[in-house]
Amino acid sequence: MKKKVALHNLGCKVNAYETEAMQQLLEAAGYEIVPFAPGADVYVINTCTVTNIADRKSRQMLHKAKKMNPEAVVVAAGCYVQAGKEKAEADPSIDLIIGNNKKQDLISVLEQCLETKERREEMIDISHTKEYEKLQIDRTEEHTRAYIKVQDGCNQFCTYCVIPYARGRVRSRKTADVVREVERLAISGCQEVVLTGIHLSSYGVDRKEDGETLLSLIQAVHQVEGIKRIRLGSLEPGIVTEEFAKELSQLKKMCPHFHLSLQSGCTDTLKRMNRRYTAQEYAEKCEILRKYFSCPALTTDVITGFPGETEEEFSQSRDFVEKIGFYETHIFPYSRREGTKAAGMPEQLPEGIKKERSRVLIEIGMKHQREFMEKFLGQKREVLFEERQDIQGTAYWVGHTMEYLKVAVVSDEDLGNRILEVKLKEILPEGIMIGKID
Repeated sequence: MKKKVALHNLGCKVNAYETEAMQQLLEAAGYEIVPFAPGADVYVINTCTVTNIADRKSRQMLHKAKKMNPEAVVVAAGCYVQAGKEKAEADPSIDLIIGNNKKQDLISVLEQCLETKERREEMIDISHTKEYEKLQIDRTEEHTRAYIKVQDGCNQFCTYCVIPYARGRVRSRKTADVVREVERLAISGCQEVVLTGIHLSSYGVDRKEDGETLLSLIQAVHQVEGIKRIRLGSLEPGIVTEEFAKELSQLKKMCPHFHLSLQSGCTDTLKRMNRRYTAQEYAEKCEILRKYFSCPALTTDVITGFPGETEEEFSQSRDFVEKIGFYETHIFPYSRREGTKAAGMPEQLPEGIKKERSRVLIEIGMKHQREFMEKFLGQKREVLFEERQDIQGTAYWVGHTMEYLKVAVVSDEDLGNRILEVKLKEILPEGIMIGKID
């Protein structure tokens, strides 16, 4: 009788990719995948540790799994156990600990655990490995869009971030391996791929002798037949050069949608964050992208209330966000993370100030998002349709343009995984554009 396995993912797109890869390993080994509910024989939780809240959520899901079936094997995988090994070892809810770079060994380790019924641990010193973990997917649940992990680890050591300690140093996947995976996904029907990593802009820096860069990787993926769109995960400003932007603009599959991580529009705050660029340098990168792409969608992240952020520094950051005019601005109140340099910095700000500053930036972000969408009213755009969705009581087919504008149309046809030209006619308060197929 097949063992039943339930999986739950926490955290980033890289984690989501790895969870999907682990699921496909389990399926290939003969396990039955079931919902994350009572009745499973094995629960696999791919954990996150980016904030103290993420740690708490990881613990909660592990404890929930053990309560759903006290006899089940509960597997704690990923960043939470990698960064907090002692806490994981002391947690009686966990039967199997699998650190980063060991998820590829899930089947063999799990089967040993099931056979011996003994608690097991599979971990390495992540900060001293140069090995890129061999995980891959052959299909994606979304069918239309696939996230492809091409890089792991980070060498930046931003003062607020624990991820270099959980993920180790930069490790890049070979271009040939990425291309083979994209080819398989194209055969399965996937039309769009999103290249992602822990620090995507560092792709290739660990293998300079191979001459592989993020740009050369994108160009290789662009050659894959069946793939119609290429999108990128989060980028650092430093990678955006005249050459980089110009070369990308010549690739017809390249989506004009760039997430450039900002964190603060104040240079003094950026220095305390160890972000390695100034606000002025960041603005110049945005201008380069706007030079080579017609109306690109620029999105970003901003942290409010970083330790020592004065009213003047916040004002500079607010004015900077106002000046750049992002399509989407993701705002995060600073969350103190144990084990980081920022956690020990003086002048930690009260939660109330963080939340108020977040509110101000969220309002600016919403205004800019609508202004960006208004530029496309009356225009025709190709939309890759993904799913049916109920919006204000009406059934729509919903998809995205290359700029990642969310578009909805009424149609009796099955539009799933089709790319169609749509005239954009209206903007709903939910940030969705209503269109009509010509």
